[in-house]
Amino acid sequence: MTSKFFLTLLAAYVAVAAIPACKKAGSTPLLSLTNHTDTIAATGGTKTINFTSDGAWSIDTSGLGWVKISPVSGSSGNAAIQITVADTNASGAARSRLLYVGSSSGQGRRITVYQYALIYPTYNVSPIAPDASGMGSTSAQLIAKMNLGTNIGNTLELNNIEPYPTLAYIQFLKQTGFNAVRLPCGWYLHGGNNPTARIPKAWMDSVKQVVQWCVSNDMYVMLNIHWDGGWLEGPGNAASSRKDSVQARQKAYWEQIATAMRDFDEHLLFASANEPFNVSDGETAKNLVSYHQACIDAVRSTGGRNTYRTIAIQGPDAYIKPGAYFPTDATPNRLAFEFHNYTPSNFAILDQDPLEGGWGYIFYYWGAGNHSTIDSSYRNATYGEEADRAGLLHQIKSELYRQGYSIGDG
Repeated sequence: MTSKFFLTLLAAYVAVAAIPACKKAGSTPLLSLTNHTDTIAATGGTKTINFTSDGAWSIDTSGLGWVKISPVSGSSGNAAIQITVADTNASGAARSRLLYVGSSSGQGRRITVYQYALIYPTYNVSPIAPDASGMGSTSAQLIAKMNLGTNIGNTLELNNIEPYPTLAYIQFLKQTGFNAVRLPCGWYLHGGNNPTARIPKAWMDSVKQVVQWCVSNDMYVMLNIHWDGGWLEGPGNAASSRKDSVQARQKAYWEQIATAMRDFDEHLLFASANEPFNVSDGETAKNLVSYHQACIDAVRSTGGRNTYRTIAIQGPDAYIKPGAYFPTDATPNRLAFEFHNYTPSNFAILDQDPLEGGWGYIFYYWGAGNHSTIDSSYRNATYGEEADRAGLLHQIKSELYRQGYSIGDG
């Protein structure tokens, strides 16, 4: 009885939902544009926007200044407008213009044209045509291929603190069963802190070598910009007063990284940042999204396989997540959302017992069937085990499914 009643309700809902489809075509005003932002490079460029209108449309051109639009009006049907910025933005600060598109049907839309400031040179000096070879997996499909992953500490970020990865170590990881490696990497700390934000070739080549070792061993690699001295993730760096300089450095670094790594297939993924939790409100959240957007735009602009490369973005999920503040991508289904969780922290990050200055005892044993019966009982995890992890992942996946996103199970 219960199943039958449910199916009856479902059928009734579908029937009601289908009623609007029976209206005559054109009875609902149509202007298929959405309110959105189009980003133009600091050196200028052109963006084309396609839309459909069921009535005559026009764009208010008053006060546009450095933004040129063609055409500025049209009749009903399919339309394409070109937004052109011919000059370099050498003002030292980003600039924007708001376009108003109106239709005789009564509908209107806003397009914000945003142009980066030229603070550092453009490093996208050799863009190539898109190349989809070896890049067939969506981000969800790619993540599902990662069975067991590991994080190689901060070996590629901090100088003289941790040993540099070796081929033998990468081979050991592969033999142990890992098929995915995260490479936390520093660029500012390895010579990129200079007036032009140029990454030294020797350092870029050394990072590329580690990536090659991983890919040659059929391992997936996530390469990021880590804490790296805090130029992006440090306190206050999501403030609007610092937005232009952080955005510009992000763009400069990723144009160089993406160009150097462009020939790797989908075994290589990029991650825009590490743990940018320095946001506290809508304004700083939007600024953080602009940093992620600068990474995405820079990577895509280099072309080749980077047109289709999966890019992960991060941030506090109270603000940065699909359905809230989130960047856009011209390439569909190639963005991933990366979140970090250290539960149980006694097992994940605690490295000192109370007598050594720690706030609790280090857990040595985690997971069902792994607890010790001979070691001290306080070494066994008492929280944050399988059930807690499964509950958290279920919550995240349910929220993203509700927003209409596909989820990888990797």
